[in-house]
Formats: sequence, C-alpha cells, structure tokens
Amino acid sequence: QVQLVESGGGLVQPGGSLKLSCAASGIILGIYDVNWYRQGLGKQRELVASITSFCDTAFSDSVKGRFTISRDHTKNTVDLRMNILTPEDTAVYYCNAHRATWNRVDDYWGQGTQVTVSL
Repeated sequence: QVQLVESGGGLVQPGGSLKLSCAASGIILGIYDVNWYRQGLGKQRELVASITSFCDTAFSDSVKGRFTISRDHTKNTVDLRMNILTPEDTAVYYCNAHRATWNRVDDYWGQGTQVTVSL
C-alpha cells in the first residue's frame, strides 16, 4: 500500500524557517515527480514547488528565492525548505507524487501538514 506522509509543519514567526518532509512507503520516490502544493483557508490549492525524477526543480513566483526542494534517496523523502516565511505562506501543505508512463498514471497524495506563520 502506498503512503505519503508529510511532517515538519507548525507555528513559526514571520521571517522564520521550516523544513517539511514528504516520506513515502510502498513506492520508490526517486522515480516519481514530486510536487508540493498548499491550500490556504478559502483559497484554491496552489502548486509551490516541484522536483522531477531527474532532480530538475521549479517554483512558483510567490516562493522563488525563499523555498528549496530536494531529495534524499536514502530516506526515500523529498524535503521542502522554507525560508523568510510570511503570513501569506500560512496554509496546509500537501505532498504529491506523480508518474506517467505510456499506459498508466500513478498519482499519490499525503494528508497534509499545517504551516502557520504568525507572531
């Protein structure tokens, strides 16, 4: 059974940092494209960072220069490091693992982890 579990969320002051981790079981995360999405209260889900199976990365304009995404193949995890956090970064952050081949698409989601940026 495939499971993605996010961890590392919490309460942080503006200007602070957090590291979120997405841990996978049942799949080898390294062969999947992994995306971090977030959804603030009353807002649509937003893609904030991606890392391909080749370790190419991409970021939304709202987090570019502040967030980084990386893989740890030994731990089967993908980390999202978030710096210079602002209240606008407050959201539930979700990990998504996606893989498409010529005859199937695999798409898995974690349950989300809350990040709150506040004094």
